[in-house]
Amino acid sequence: MVDMIVSRAHSLKDCRTMDEIAQMRGKRKITLVPYAYLTPTLVFMVVLLFIPVIIVVSYSFMNRVITAPDSTLVGFKNYHEVLLNPTFHVALKNTLFFTVISVIAHMLIGLGFALLLNTQYFGRITKAIFRTIFVLPWLLTVAIIAVLWRLLLNPNGVINYLLNVLGLVHGHPEWLSNPDVALWVVTFINIWAGYPFFMISLLAGLQGIPRDLYEAVAVDGAGKIRSFFAITVPQLRPIIISMALLDLIWTSQQFALIWMTTGGGPMNRTEMLATFTYKLAFSNYDFSGAAASAVIILALSMILAFFYVRYQHAAE
Repeated sequence: MVDMIVSRAHSLKDCRTMDEIAQMRGKRKITLVPYAYLTPTLVFMVVLLFIPVIIVVSYSFMNRVITAPDSTLVGFKNYHEVLLNPTFHVALKNTLFFTVISVIAHMLIGLGFALLLNTQYFGRITKAIFRTIFVLPWLLTVAIIAVLWRLLLNPNGVINYLLNVLGLVHGHPEWLSNPDVALWVVTFINIWAGYPFFMISLLAGLQGIPRDLYEAVAVDGAGKIRSFFAITVPQLRPIIISMALLDLIWTSQQFALIWMTTGGGPMNRTEMLATFTYKLAFSNYDFSGAAASAVIILALSMILAFFYVRYQHAAE
C-alpha cells in the first residue's frame, strides 16, 4: 500500500513537471513569435545596409586599386588624403552653408505659411486653395524640380524676362553658372522644394493647440505677439526640434538636386560632400578615397542621428 502511494506521488510529480515543461515551451514559442515576424526585415537590413557599410569601411583602408588581387591595406592614408584635399574643405563649407540656411528658411517659411493657413480670417475654400498651392513643391520629384528650375533660370527663361521687365536686372544673366550666386540659387531651390514638409507638420501642431489657452491669455490682456511666444512656440517646440534635426540629416546628404542643376560647379562653388564623394569614385576612379569620404559623411550623419534619437527618448 505504501509503495502504491509513493508511486502515485511520483507519477503526480512527473505530471506536474511535464506540465511545467510544456508551459515553458509554450512561453518560449510565444516569445519567439515577434522575432519570427522581424526576421525578414532584419535579413534585408543586414544584406542591404550592414554588409555594404562594412564593405565600404574596408575599402577605405585599402590602396586605390581595390579590385586588383594585390590590393593591400594602407591604414588611414586615404582619410589623410581626403581630409587634406582642398576641394573637401570647400565641399564641407558649402554643405554647412547650404544645410544651415535651408533648415532655418524651411522652419521660418513653413511656420509662416502654417500660421496663415490656421488663421480664422480665411474661409474653408480659400484655405483649401492656398494649401494646395503651398504643398505643390513637395509633390514634385527631385528630377522634375531640377529640370523646372533649370528652365526657369535659363538666360532666356521666364525669370530673366520678368526681372528685365521690372528693371531689376539687365541682359540675360546665367544664374546657375555665375560663381558669385550659384550657391545661393541652389540653396533657394532647395528651400522652395522643402518648406511644405515643415508647413504641413507645423499646421498639424497648430491645430492641436487648445483654443482655451489663447482665450486665457487674452483675458489676462496678452496680445497676439505675446500669446505667440507664450503659447504657440512652447507648444510647437517638440515638433520644431525633431523636424530641424531630421532636416539637418536630410539636407546635409543632398545629392540629386545639386548634381542635376550645377553638378557641383562652377569652379566648385556648389560642391557638396555628396558630389565630392561621387566625383572621387566615378570621375577620378579613386574608389578607396571615395570610400573614406563616405565613411566621414556617415560619421557626421551618425552624430546628428544620435542627437535626434536622444531627444526623442528625452521627449517620451
